[in-house]
Amino acid sequence: MHDFVVVGAGPPGSRFARRAAEAGRDVVVLEKGTVGEPLACSGHVSEDIWEFVPDDARDRLLQNRVYGARFHVGGPDSAAYPFYKREPVSNVIDRVGLDRTLADAARDAGADVREAHTVVSVDERADRVVVEASVADGDTERFEARMVAGCDGPTSRVRRSLGLPEPDELLHGVLAFDDAPDDGDLVDVHLTAPTFFAWRIPRGEAGVEYGLAAPPGEDVSERFDRLTDAYGVTTDRFCSGAIPIGPPDRVTTDRVFLIGDAAAQTKPFTGGGICYGMTAADVAAAQIDPADPDTLANYEAEWRDAIGREIRLGSAIRACYSLPEPVQRLGLRALSGEIGVHMDRPTSFFSPAHLRKLFSRGDPPEDRV
Repeated sequence: MHDFVVVGAGPPGSRFARRAAEAGRDVVVLEKGTVGEPLACSGHVSEDIWEFVPDDARDRLLQNRVYGARFHVGGPDSAAYPFYKREPVSNVIDRVGLDRTLADAARDAGADVREAHTVVSVDERADRVVVEASVADGDTERFEARMVAGCDGPTSRVRRSLGLPEPDELLHGVLAFDDAPDDGDLVDVHLTAPTFFAWRIPRGEAGVEYGLAAPPGEDVSERFDRLTDAYGVTTDRFCSGAIPIGPPDRVTTDRVFLIGDAAAQTKPFTGGGICYGMTAADVAAAQIDPADPDTLANYEAEWRDAIGREIRLGSAIRACYSLPEPVQRLGLRALSGEIGVHMDRPTSFFSPAHLRKLFSRGDPPEDRV
C-alpha cells in the first residue's frame, strides 16, 4: 500500500510528490493525460517561482522578465497608468516546460509519476483510500494508499467524489497567443471584463499572450475577440479553462486533502495560483503523516496561516475592479508610479518600503510609460 496517491501532476501535485518522496514516503502520481498538456493557464509568475524548481531549470524556462504593469480602464488606446519597479517584478516562463520540470523533479526524488491514468473513482475507507484509474488501453488499475492528495484542478474529481465544499466561484478564463516577438517589460491590464480583467503579456521571442476572465454567463469569447481586435492581432493556440476563486472552509476529509486549484488556493485579484499551490504543497508534505489522519488538521491550519491573509486582502483588491470608472481612474492616477510591492503578497502594499515609495513619487522613467 502506498503512503500517498497524488491525483494530478500539475505544479502542486508534482511539488507535493517531490517533497513527500524526499521525506521517504511511498508516492504514486496519476496524471490523466501528458504532463503539461493541454496548456490551461498563463505562465506569468512572481520571482518566487525559482524557489520551487531545480537551479538548472531557470535558463531553460525563462522567456521574459517583467518590471510592472500598465493599467487601463478602457482598451489599448485608453490612458495608461504604469506601476513599476527598478528590478524585475515577475517572470514569463514556459508553462508547459514548468510542469514537466516539476514532474521530473518528483521522479528524481523517487515518486512514481504515471501519465495517461484518469482517476474514475475515489473510495475512502476507515484505514485506506482506494483509487481506480482508467488507462490508455481501456483497462482499469486499482491503487490503495493511506491518504490521497487531490491536486486535480478547479473542477476536481477528488473534491466532488468526497463531497468536499466547492470554491466560492469559478471564473471562465481564455487565452491565446500572437507569435510576433515582444521583449517589452510591462504587461497591460484592462479593467474591462465584468468583476475581473483582460491582459496582454509580452513573452520575448515566444510572442505575446492575450487573455481574459469573467464570471460564467458572460460571453467571454466575444469579449476576448474584441480585445484582440482592438490590438489589431490574430491569435492562435486558443486555451480555455476554469479559474477557482475563494477557498472553501474545509479542504480535507479523514484521509483525503486538496492542494492548489482543487482547494482554490489562488490569488483572487489575478486568478494565478502556481506559487500559492506549491507553498501549500510544501506545508502538506511537512505537516501530514500518512499513518496519522489527525495530522490533516495541521495542514488545514498551516496552509491558511501561510497564505490565507494574502487571499483575504486579494479579495479586497479584486473588489476595486467593480468600482465606477471615474473612481477607478482617480485611484489609478493617485497610486501609479514606482511601487514596492510583491505581486503574490497584497500585505506588501502596507510594507514600510512601499509606503515610502508611495509618498515620495518621482517622474517614471520614459520606458516605464
